Amino acid sequence: MKRIENYVKIEFLSRSSNESFARVAAAGFAVQMDPTLDELGDIKTAVSEAVTNAIVHAYPDSLGKIMLRLRLMEGNVLELTIRDWGRGIEDVEQARQPLFTTGGAERSGMGFTIMESFMDKLSVKSVPGRGTTVTMRKRIAARVAAGR
Repeated sequence: MKRIENYVKIEFLSRSSNESFARVAAAGFAVQMDPTLDELGDIKTAVSEAVTNAIVHAYPDSLGKIMLRLRLMEGNVLELTIRDWGRGIEDVEQARQPLFTTGGAERSGMGFTIMESFMDKLSVKSVPGRGTTVTMRKRIAARVAAGR
């Protein structure tokens, strides 16, 4: 088990306006790891997908709470957890298949696929009627400062 070096936990309502807040908060926390702009983009995209999934699928007809936990682990690994207490997912394996969606024609069904492509590890746990927890990890490459 990797040791936790720093963490933050944020809770917010499942309003679409909070998706951009979560994305920026994750990027702001990750900056201490000295990521490249590409790595920051990957983090922001993955968080955006996970939070949007919670907003659209967990609470389709109501507002609920979403928790974002960010942890800096030893070895320069960023762990991102997005949790909701909404509907849950009946079949996680099916939901992780590209193009599968329960969100209607305007949804691409690519959320989990996108998260998986931008992160090193993706875990999805869900209990129907009780909510979903998405945990992602990304190792940020250590860089040597110029002139040292």
